[in-house]
Amino acid sequence: MTQYRRIYVPGASWFFTVNLAHRQNNRLLVEQVGLLREAFFYVKKRKPFEINAVVIMPDHLHCIWTLPDGDADYSGRWNLLKSYFSRNTSKGEAISASRNKRRERGIWQRRFWAHMLTDQDDFNIHFDYIHWNPVKHGWVESVRSWSYSSFHRYVENGVYSVDWGHSGDFSVEFNE
Repeated sequence: MTQYRRIYVPGASWFFTVNLAHRQNNRLLVEQVGLLREAFFYVKKRKPFEINAVVIMPDHLHCIWTLPDGDADYSGRWNLLKSYFSRNTSKGEAISASRNKRRERGIWQRRFWAHMLTDQDDFNIHFDYIHWNPVKHGWVESVRSWSYSSFHRYVENGVYSVDWGHSGDFSVEFNE
């Protein structure tokens, strides 16, 4: 098996993209958003971290986490979160021979994208990208129309105006 090299920096902030194994016509994450929230709370209780921003899409999610000082274990947190969600989701997904051999579910892609945020500009670009994502993918015409996002919390806190992020207004330039 290929060994992936990851950077682990205690107390850092990270942008993540986590995908379902089968993304086509899959709405599992929004259909099971309550269970996904439960999984996040389960992990946060055992291994605290701050969720700075999040968007749950039907077949993937993006978020920014800040880990506590002295702690760099984001991989362990994702393992716990995916495991909790998988154990509590009804079976029925297609499972490959290799996953079956390892007694794995076929819900999540094994890997995830992690990017350590290097400065405030990098943080801001990813923060906006997360909230813009439902418009980018064509699920809604405006960011405020997507329920599964931390955008609404940031409107309440005065970070965004409620009208931020309409289709056609702009696009967030970003390479996933």
